[in-house]
Amino acid sequence: MAFSGSAICNSFRTELLKALHNFSSVAGNAFNIALYSNAATLSATTPAYTITGEIPNGSGYTTGGVLMGNVEPTATGAIAFTNFSPDPSWTSATFTARGALIYNTSSSNRSVCVLDFGSDKPVSNGTFTVVMPPNVAASALLRLE
Repeated sequence: MAFSGSAICNSFRTELLKALHNFSSVAGNAFNIALYSNAATLSATTPAYTITGEIPNGSGYTTGGVLMGNVEPTATGAIAFTNFSPDPSWTSATFTARGALIYNTSSSNRSVCVLDFGSDKPVSNGTFTVVMPPNVAASALLRLE
């Protein structure tokens, strides 16, 4: 299997402490989500965006993926969290994706997290959408506990 599960990237953890990622919805960094086939090798050790194994240009997809909208970071008790909105999607799409990489285009394309879809997800002349979890402390995509 090319993916080893969904994970926050190891490099991202250190880079947060170095202030390389700003998730503010007002003046924050720009984050993209790129889609990958089962030929990709992505894991928590992926330090930055790569084209290796990415879905090729055409059929409703453009390499590099799409820009995601930041949601203002917040906290509930001791848990700080943030997410992306709206859900990223590709229309008139015909491809098969196995997972995705969210990365910071404002900070040398540094990785944030890998999303493993669990199996190949095909779309044929339709809309491919990556559904983000609810933006609450218990389930937001990015949480500090």
